[in-house]
Amino acid sequence: MNVAQRGTSSTSDGYQTVDRFQQADGNLGVTVTQSQQALSSSDTGPFEAGFRKYYRSALASAGTANTNAEMHIYSHLEAQNIATSGWNYTSASSYITLSFWFRCSTNQTFYFYLRSRDGSGQNYPFSFTASANNTWTKITKTIPGNSNLQFDNDNGSGLSLNWIPFNGTDKTNNKTLNQWDAYSGSNVLPDMASTWLTAGSSTFDLTGVQLEVGSVATDFEHRSFAQELALCQRYYYVLADGSAAADEYVGNGRAWSSTQPELTVRWPVVMRAAPSFVHPTGTNYYQWRNGSNEAYLDDLSFTNGTKRSAIIYKAGTSGLTAGGAYRVQLGNASAYLHFNAEL
Repeated sequence: MNVAQRGTSSTSDGYQTVDRFQQADGNLGVTVTQSQQALSSSDTGPFEAGFRKYYRSALASAGTANTNAEMHIYSHLEAQNIATSGWNYTSASSYITLSFWFRCSTNQTFYFYLRSRDGSGQNYPFSFTASANNTWTKITKTIPGNSNLQFDNDNGSGLSLNWIPFNGTDKTNNKTLNQWDAYSGSNVLPDMASTWLTAGSSTFDLTGVQLEVGSVATDFEHRSFAQELALCQRYYYVLADGSAAADEYVGNGRAWSSTQPELTVRWPVVMRAAPSFVHPTGTNYYQWRNGSNEAYLDDLSFTNGTKRSAIIYKAGTSGLTAGGAYRVQLGNASAYLHFNAEL
């Protein structure tokens, strides 16, 4: 939970804060905030184990247990990482082990499920509870393979990890726990209590997630921040962000013609797939400058994007000298240039 390239707090769902983890919430009758939070020495358990950040989902007030309500925290793993992990996933005598720390403000029976994404999708649910309210609890679960599992050796989504603080009855019924079964969106889990959802300003915290091959949970594999960041940049890369500096330097560009500035960008790591371009628009957000001939742009375009590089440009621009060299920078604290190759 150390890396949060997009930001540290958001009331939107999807990927917004902690890298590789996202939230889906809807029809709860309450605003949900996802955030990256800091652990301290008072966080008995995970702090001593070396963790310093955690992911939080927080309700603004009591929610409503509508039949179509959902509160869902999840992460997608590439299929090739499962296929080549050494787990003999089609054998019931070969195992993977999941471990994580969690804390909730109001305890009840919560659920987690694995979902395979290739072939005939399969689902493995289990329940977990905290040792007490507002107390960090470590959960460990060993899960067998199954003959119906399939993981293709590619960069698509192969396995999803799903934590469920609440699902309404549109998604739950009588699902049997602790076994693989065909995935059904209308029966993912057993029916759930709504204690956590309706208690008030409830929180659900998560850190120390580890999925490993074998039947025993080993000590968490702590990596340096630089290693974690590089692994996250395979899926999301921040080239520049005006929140760090309104005039942040982006790179050295040129004028392809008198009406088109360009900037060639190479990613620091090979991304999972050719990314999409994520950026806002606004007056003079993006600037090509060389002292005498300058272009102040409200928007940008993106072309020739691959897993390794791309070109940022803007046709129909004035004030440039063809072939000229330019310093490219942001012109507003709200401007940013991000690239998204998430699953």
